[in-house]
Amino acid sequence: FTQTASSAIKGAIQLGIGYTVGNLTSKPDRDVLMQDFYVVESVFLPSEGSNLTPAHHYPDFRFKTYAPLAFRYFRELFGIKPDDYLYSICSEPLIELSNPGASGSLFFVTSDDEFIIKTVQHKEAEFLQKLLPGYYMNLNQNPRTLLPKFYGLYCVQSGGINIRIVVMNNVLPRALKMHFMYDLKGSTYKRRASRKEREKSNPTFKDLDFLQDMHEGLYFDSETHSALMKTLQRDCRVLESFKIMDYSLLLGIHILNSNMKEKEGESSQSTSDAKRPGGQKVLYSTAMESIQGPGKSGDSVTTETTNTMGGIPAKSHKGEKLLLFMGIIDILQSYRLMKKLEHSWKALVYDGDTVSVHRPSFYADRFLKFMSTRVFKKVQGIQPSPGKQ
Repeated sequence: FTQTASSAIKGAIQLGIGYTVGNLTSKPDRDVLMQDFYVVESVFLPSEGSNLTPAHHYPDFRFKTYAPLAFRYFRELFGIKPDDYLYSICSEPLIELSNPGASGSLFFVTSDDEFIIKTVQHKEAEFLQKLLPGYYMNLNQNPRTLLPKFYGLYCVQSGGINIRIVVMNNVLPRALKMHFMYDLKGSTYKRRASRKEREKSNPTFKDLDFLQDMHEGLYFDSETHSALMKTLQRDCRVLESFKIMDYSLLLGIHILNSNMKEKEGESSQSTSDAKRPGGQKVLYSTAMESIQGPGKSGDSVTTETTNTMGGIPAKSHKGEKLLLFMGIIDILQSYRLMKKLEHSWKALVYDGDTVSVHRPSFYADRFLKFMSTRVFKKVQGIQPSPGKQ
């Protein structure tokens, strides 16, 4: 998208969400029913305005909201009040991020760092709609999860083009520099960051890079380790039940008291636009809250005084104190569409076990095995030391 198109998209998203959320407040609060998952509401926003919508300086567009009542419930479940949602998304211009994945999607983050807005393909939007009732059931049973939290699905239609967007939780706070970022699948076949990726100011590395940089893995106290592994296991079972594969764990590593602190200013933004007014608004949305209750701070690894920004305290094999930020990403590339084809020919050419496209249960097992044996380790027994770390 060109710069002008991108700013028109940002403006249309803000106007559309502003209208649809405002419109929802007049609807009575009631339980979500099955048919609510399939509702699509549509409103036309001409540039000269109408009796329903304000005038604006973008081309005329139509804005569609998918399952508005179901998503309102999701937002309530995560403690997001309509005013806060509107304020986060509409009060300041959205900030465009350089795309961390290979999906070709546009990514925007709200100026208060709360939400990511990502463009999705038609098939992904369709898949999310199908997923919603089961996703709803799972979130109800367990809001503490590393799975993506979807807060809204919308479509901007203009000039014959459909731009579908999903609003999600933001896994990596911009206010804290991520010294390392990894996209991990538990596969080693071709899982190394490309030269082009490495040249970026904040590259996202892959499994083979992780094994090279962090060959001993990352260490946690036993309580945090067990909470993290339980959450990952539960999340993988949910994904497997939906026949979803090829997802990744996005892992951001911030090194506390590192010499790299001097470079803090080089982080992708100035601190002024990364401030979170009044702290985070969204419940269960930080990495730490996603894996365990708010009462346990897991502070045996970091110091009491550190503002962890919701990161999970850990240590590197060199004994550096770390804060980890993580979430499971890319769950909408539904396995059943493209992957069957891809796997059958790849399996002929390569050793099937190392290819990152597999049966969902195999994929989940391999993903979990990699996380528990290569990435996340318990402090006890591995690093004996006098007293608590």
